[in-house]
Amino acid sequence: MSQHEHVRVAVIGSGFGGLGAAVRLRREGITDFVVLERADSVGGTWRDNSYPGCACDVPSHLYSFSFAPNPDWPRTFSGQRHIRAYLEHVTDTFRLRPHIRLNHEVMMMRWDNDELRWEIETSGGTLTADIVVSATGPLSDPKIPDIPGLASFEEAGGKVFHSARWDHDHDLTGERVAMIGTGASAIQIVPAIQPKARSLTLFQRTPPWVMPRMDRAISGVERWLHRQLPFTGKARRGLLWGIRELQVSAFTKRPNELRLIESIAKANMGRAIKDPALRARLTPDYRIGCKRILLSSEYYPALAQPNVDVVASGLAQVRGRMLVAADGTETEADTIIFGTGFHVTDMPIAQRVVGADGITLAEAWKDGMESLRGATAAGFPNWMTIIGPNTGLGNSSMILMIESQLNYLADYVRQLDVLGGRAALAARPSAVAAWNRRVQTRMERTVWNAGGCDSWYLDANGRNTTIWPGTTAEFRRATRQVDLSEYEVVRARPLSDAKPGGPGSGAAKGAVA
Repeated sequence: MSQHEHVRVAVIGSGFGGLGAAVRLRREGITDFVVLERADSVGGTWRDNSYPGCACDVPSHLYSFSFAPNPDWPRTFSGQRHIRAYLEHVTDTFRLRPHIRLNHEVMMMRWDNDELRWEIETSGGTLTADIVVSATGPLSDPKIPDIPGLASFEEAGGKVFHSARWDHDHDLTGERVAMIGTGASAIQIVPAIQPKARSLTLFQRTPPWVMPRMDRAISGVERWLHRQLPFTGKARRGLLWGIRELQVSAFTKRPNELRLIESIAKANMGRAIKDPALRARLTPDYRIGCKRILLSSEYYPALAQPNVDVVASGLAQVRGRMLVAADGTETEADTIIFGTGFHVTDMPIAQRVVGADGITLAEAWKDGMESLRGATAAGFPNWMTIIGPNTGLGNSSMILMIESQLNYLADYVRQLDVLGGRAALAARPSAVAAWNRRVQTRMERTVWNAGGCDSWYLDANGRNTTIWPGTTAEFRRATRQVDLSEYEVVRARPLSDAKPGGPGSGAAKGAVA
């Protein structure tokens, strides 16, 4: 990448969101864009998470782009290898590679009030862009809790890594392994590594609700049918989508209706866990759905094996090779695997975005993330995020939400083209506040807020800034097009009107229309 390159659009990240944005830009006739990727290949979270057993908990035909159907999914729930291959296929099919800059980590981006554009510093050079699309995703930066004494474990010869940074060179055979956390990654890792570990200790702060995983191989006949008659694949996707849309009201309006689902989850546990004491430790005390419902038919059978121990408490302290739980339980280990999630409500990329007033997005969001329609933030003109605040889902496919946001992105660019000249759109603070009031009001009676749990959906202030409290169809309607009344149109002033001050200084040359 040459120094001082200028593009119409800079997309940050090459996971589903970033690649989807790139495809949509090309379909809109825009080829003057780059995709900046910090790693050496595309794939996002499906590149980074390569741990044993890694797979998706959304059906394959729903966890793919509507504009890039894959008739050859091998299983109803696809594994990481096949999803990553699908993203590589999308990259090649839509001729995106010439636009992708690998090994270009964004170090800082600053809004230039004078030029009405973004200055972007990357590990591979500097460029400017009229529009930035941040598609780094909430599941991109692993979170390891600050455990007192953790450094002493490695000093004593132990091995430590996060599930999203799996060390494939480290052999777990015959080792004493400690698994920290019981989220979506952990319930896949535990069955995959249990047979080879000498012992496996699971540190569980809160037990998850686990439903059976109805996974199976997709037959050759089914795949042939989807290739020869594409409408059959669309029908399958539509059915999967419709079932999940019908479930939304139980999550958002009538959480008590989820008790039937709880009984199915308890039966799933009871089939594998015969020890009453272990069953008690594994039974949640909150409404199902409050935390993400997990899918596995192997997790409970693995926990019932003689080389597995469940500690119903979080890891509190490490003393050399000795791990001490919050309840005082002591366990020796050779390897610690953290399945402790990601920086979701405090995304590190926010520290690297400096807006029109000279403050970072992290500073603007210090009291909690807020955006307009999950896309734009007040004080950050011509900046848009994919999978932004309150766009997450608890029961369906995030690809549906991403495609809705791509519709919004396409219309955003069209509106700028119609305005003509050097112009920017800045989300009005009043519009951002109004949108978030509506979202948070709807959130109050959802299972995610009222279900009696403390989940990663909530930020440090206990506010749910992660989940969308409605159907995917509602979100698509809300993001079909840009409402210009929610934005200020900023235009460049003549040079003679300029005030002193550099990029991001807050001394704007732009004029609000």
